[in-house]
Amino acid sequence: MGKYLIKKTKTGIKFDLKAGNGEVIATSEVYTTEKACRAGIASVQRNAPAAGIENQTEEGFEKQKHPKFEVYTDKKGEYRFRLKATNGQIIAVSEGYKAISGCLNGIESVKKNADSEIAMQEE
Repeated sequence: MGKYLIKKTKTGIKFDLKAGNGEVIATSEVYTTEKACRAGIASVQRNAPAAGIENQTEEGFEKQKHPKFEVYTDKKGEYRFRLKATNGQIIAVSEGYKAISGCLNGIESVKKNADSEIAMQEE
């Protein structure tokens, strides 16, 4: 089972969702408070399991309703995803993947690990 790791940054507080093997599979924006960060985690827990996949790398892709995972390519040509909540807000993003299959596996891992426990990173 994975876990959410809440950690302080220079500009606020964010979370990483880690898979059972310790790899980071999704990262949040930087929040101003721990309470807001925990609300972001709750949003991932609520939205990820039900989210469809909108693969924007395919020509003529089918638009999905929110919540959804948007798959896209970044400036380096790597595949990434962002999880959007029912209100359209981005609640988590991925690292870059060389292959689309890795990106899709990352989405499945987020769905599988969405209800993980929450831990605070030691300072």
